[in-house]
Amino acid sequence: MHARVRHWAARSSHPAATGLRGLRQRLRRFTLPAPRVLVRPLLWVFVGLRAGLYFLRSKLIAEPLLKAYCSRYGKGVTAGIYVPWVLGHGELVLGDYVRFSGLIEIRYAASFVARPRLEIGDYSDIAHNTSFVIGREIRIGRHVQIADGVSLRDSGGHASDPALRLAGAPPADGEVRPIVVHDNVWIGSGALIMPGSEIGEGSIVAARAVVSGKVAAYTVVAGNPARRIGVLTRSSAVEHTEVSTAAQPTEPPAA
Repeated sequence: MHARVRHWAARSSHPAATGLRGLRQRLRRFTLPAPRVLVRPLLWVFVGLRAGLYFLRSKLIAEPLLKAYCSRYGKGVTAGIYVPWVLGHGELVLGDYVRFSGLIEIRYAASFVARPRLEIGDYSDIAHNTSFVIGREIRIGRHVQIADGVSLRDSGGHASDPALRLAGAPPADGEVRPIVVHDNVWIGSGALIMPGSEIGEGSIVAARAVVSGKVAAYTVVAGNPARRIGVLTRSSAVEHTEVSTAAQPTEPPAA
């Protein structure tokens, strides 16, 4: 009955139906005036209350519960407002001043070793919606920046052999290979880091790249599969990296 009335109101040429459609359009376009002298103080109050609530949520809930998950953690570890979503049991080791900047998912598999291990080095920042799948070990170095939506997994989760996969068997031991991300790496949004990958110091992984294998130090990789599109050099005068003009891509990698 309700569906028939809605269809009638949406399609009928009856004056009552056309009147209802006109009223709906006027209500959708209705807006109240917002004098700046009134709405600016209201905005300040809202922003202040939100900041206070987020501070309390971070310091009283998210950070203590993150530390409770850790086997070991350093000083200055922060967690934003979200408690990490952790499934299974394993070791979580965080260095000094590690920051979880959003909701992080950590999945430990129990089929390969008794205590899978995730280690994140000093000053590294892990952004919102990053996920880790750990069958053996994932090691993240110091000063690593991981953007939102990145997935790192040292196991595909299923056997590659079709018969074993059909039988529901876990991956073979050789298909579970640790991931190593060295110091000062930047991994762009939505990148996928596959089992056995090793990303060299100072490198950049562009957004949406799929890394499977070894990335040399101080390079830029992009694409699926990820390929080198640039070379990075460390300046001797200042402590930063820049794209070498000899191998600079025509467009910078998205991050």
